[in-house]
Amino acid sequence: MYLQHFGLAETPFSLTPNTEFFFGLAPHVEALQVLQTALQTGEGFIKVTGEVGTGKTLICRKLMNELPQRFHCAYLPNPYLSPAELRWAVALELGLKYSADIDQLQLTGLIQQQLLALCAHGHSIVLVLDEAQALPDESLEALRLFTNLETESRKLLQVVLFAQPELDERLNQHCFRQLRQRITFSYCLRPLTLDEADAYVQHRLSVAGSQGQPLFDPKNTRVLAAASKGIPRLINILAHKSLLLSFGEGTERVEYRHVKGAIIDTQDTKLSYKTQWFWFMGLSLISVASGLGLHLFYGASL
Repeated sequence: MYLQHFGLAETPFSLTPNTEFFFGLAPHVEALQVLQTALQTGEGFIKVTGEVGTGKTLICRKLMNELPQRFHCAYLPNPYLSPAELRWAVALELGLKYSADIDQLQLTGLIQQQLLALCAHGHSIVLVLDEAQALPDESLEALRLFTNLETESRKLLQVVLFAQPELDERLNQHCFRQLRQRITFSYCLRPLTLDEADAYVQHRLSVAGSQGQPLFDPKNTRVLAAASKGIPRLINILAHKSLLLSFGEGTERVEYRHVKGAIIDTQDTKLSYKTQWFWFMGLSLISVASGLGLHLFYGASL
């Protein structure tokens, strides 16, 4: 690997959502602020959506790591579950033990009792679901019914959904209007701007131990940002491949040819790169044509 070559202590562009690399970019900070505010005010449903690779899982982990002690967090990373499986998953996260002799009605009663017991000890219970767009329709309805569990003054369970935009499309259906109306706080993660992408790349390199002259200059990080459409996961992939290509040539810094090679080698960025290429070529042709036109015009005037 290239770590020793570039003086790095760890891989800077791993795809694993490591909170040590969290960077306070505007969309991520805003999402966390929305989540923290909604949880503090006791809202029932909170939703964060974003395209694949925009950092939802990282924000999810950051949120759970920073929850105050009074919050009891139940986490479901893979919610592709039937209603019965969903109830048991929640029950297990709340500390109940599995038993094949308990039917669904009894299980719901036990969950309510456990929630009441936790609340009596001063806990606020938060159910966090990552990849929530994978929830089957019946399980979405079962999830809504969980939020019917309440006392006269508070909800027994708060639900945080992290999902791709497909969830919003499903929730727009008439049959989900009750659930849709219970989502009181929502946030949609946007891609990074060119400047944010440059800061993001430099931050990850710094955390990984990079010192001295930057390995990427701002021009090349902007090329990465444009080719990746500002998606952090794709930026990571392109930056990692660029470093590999630079290491393969024995160079001390990443050059444009390395970035270009990484883009060509990455399927989800090829179309973006070609679009930029034709866009830049179009601008160049327009500039040339304009210059030629002006030359001919002034030449004729003379």
